[in-house]
Amino acid sequence: MAITNLNNVHLTEQEVNDVKNALTGLENALSRINITLTSEDRQKYGSINEQNKLFVNKVNDYLVNRPDLSTTQVDWVEFNNDFASRLVMEHISARLNILYVKIQNAKILHDYDNYQASLVDYGFTGFMAGTGAEGFETKLNDLKQFFVKTSPKKDTKGSD
Repeated sequence: MAITNLNNVHLTEQEVNDVKNALTGLENALSRINITLTSEDRQKYGSINEQNKLFVNKVNDYLVNRPDLSTTQVDWVEFNNDFASRLVMEHISARLNILYVKIQNAKILHDYDNYQASLVDYGFTGFMAGTGAEGFETKLNDLKQFFVKTSPKKDTKGSD
């Protein structure tokens, strides 16, 4: 018998509403920074890799520890604002990614449970259709479309 019911934890209606409200609150709180980039924009502006982040961090270290060595041609107030915002976005992204993985894990188990239960129902439907019980042959024929058998590919290479 297949292992079923791997995830028996279900959100209550109130918890679902709380999550939806929290997501709406988060969307509203972040609405000022919602910027849509085209794929070209992402390619153009998204080129700061790990090495370049280390470079930015080093420039920031010099700004903090030896400001006399920093150029006056840079708007350092804006640099600091961008630097702080980047850190905030990085922390928010990390937390959201952790939540995303946890939600996906729960969903995977619910999907698995649904699929296993559906297979059990399909087997029952086949059995009942074999007994001639009314309606089951129609249901079986409707469900068979999800189990299309493919013929094995013939080996076109000759044997040596």
